[in-house]
Amino acid sequence: MLDGILTGLSTAASPLNILMVAVGCFAGTFIGMLPGLGPISAIALMIPITYGFDPATGLILMAGVYYGAIFGGSTSSILINAPGVAGTVATAFDGYPMAKKGHAGKALAIAAYSSFSGGTIAAVFLLIAAPSLAVVSLAFQSTDYFALMVLGLTAVAAFAGRGNVLKALLMTVFGLMLSTVGTDETQGIQRFTFGTIDLIDGISFLLLAMATFALSEALMSVLKPKTEEEKIREKDANANLGSMKLSREEVREMVPVIGRSSVLGFLVGVLPGAGATIASFLAYGMEQRIAGPEKGREFGKGSVRGLAAPETANNAACSGSFVPLLTLGIPGSGTTAIMLGALISYGIQPGPRLFVENPEVFWSVIISMYLGNVILLVLNLPLIPYIARVLALPHTVLVPMILFFSLIGVYFVSFNTFDIQLMVIFAAGALVLRLLDMPMAPMLLGFILGGMMEENLRRALIINNDSWAFLWTRPLTFAILVTAALVLFVPMLSPFVKRSLARRREAAGEGG
Repeated sequence: MLDGILTGLSTAASPLNILMVAVGCFAGTFIGMLPGLGPISAIALMIPITYGFDPATGLILMAGVYYGAIFGGSTSSILINAPGVAGTVATAFDGYPMAKKGHAGKALAIAAYSSFSGGTIAAVFLLIAAPSLAVVSLAFQSTDYFALMVLGLTAVAAFAGRGNVLKALLMTVFGLMLSTVGTDETQGIQRFTFGTIDLIDGISFLLLAMATFALSEALMSVLKPKTEEEKIREKDANANLGSMKLSREEVREMVPVIGRSSVLGFLVGVLPGAGATIASFLAYGMEQRIAGPEKGREFGKGSVRGLAAPETANNAACSGSFVPLLTLGIPGSGTTAIMLGALISYGIQPGPRLFVENPEVFWSVIISMYLGNVILLVLNLPLIPYIARVLALPHTVLVPMILFFSLIGVYFVSFNTFDIQLMVIFAAGALVLRLLDMPMAPMLLGFILGGMMEENLRRALIINNDSWAFLWTRPLTFAILVTAALVLFVPMLSPFVKRSLARRREAAGEGG
């Protein structure tokens, strides 16, 4: 192992590979900032460039683009509420409210520090435990993945304000319903397409995210014009947009959050098919539970914890997703699937013998992740004051910009005008739901997890001869489901328990 690490270090530290890490991080960051162009698009653009390089250099470049795009994806989520990548949806929940309060620079700085910490801690975990963690990821079966998706869905309670859990659950069900539109992958039957060819492949995540977050936000600002008092307050706030200074209290608050979210994000990333999205939602939900009632109420309104947790987790999960790719040859996400294709085209077969037969590829990629995180921090921190100035643009310029990037971003993915029409319909629907105070995040969570949940449930039922007994006979599945039930019902029942205890104390006091 030590020989392999030294081989990887000498490969990753060569001038060409350091340059490739820097180029990949720089390109990935700016591609990630553009709504609609996520890491999959970024890596797909890089594949033709990598053909002239040796395998280690090519993979280092693509890995740099991957975590650079995730790192940069938080920028559009924070500044214009446009999460173009599924992994940065949870970043918008507290990042955007913080930016609206005039702390865009601070929000971007928190995201940068959290991303760096999560990526670095995960890279160290990867260096130490990659081969042995492959065994853990193999232990997970379809039944466990189904339970994990259920646990992910229980995070809806974290996105619901006090007394709004029922609304959040309704929106989650709506998201699950939307995820069933398209062709059933198991039987090839079209569902809810209404005879429209354009819906055969289902509804695009990007389309739904842009419609419900960016487009509806722009329409809300048009429908609800600011009062003079709000305009004056916003003008004063814009003067401090570039301030990145964090107080000691904020740093103290972030440190334990980063530690917990790094571990959670990395472990979720190790599981094939789980990825940065589930990691970010689980980290967000976990931190709201740990925060307690007082700090928990700040979530969704610009909480430091609420921003640090998903940003740490999604970057840690990106590093974790390389465990199944490199050690088992199993892509953990769409992005790592493209990287698997690139590796095979080089004549390298990822799997258990990769770190024996091609140690320079295996270890250099892992070591380049640490270098990449340092480069990303050095690249991004000086740019934050300038990037934050986007919010200082006049409203008459900013709203059309958001509309333009949202529509163009969706169109460039499919080059289909039907997607634009559908996006406008969803934006109008989201606008009505937002006016009724219905949360959008649970719907998006239901949509993201719906497809994976259905696929794993079907597979589990086939393996178990259509018996549901796997829910309680398999210990790991049962343990995850019990955790999910506790996460969902304990916060819902705790007010009733507190009230009944208070009544008993009052009755006891009167009796005494």
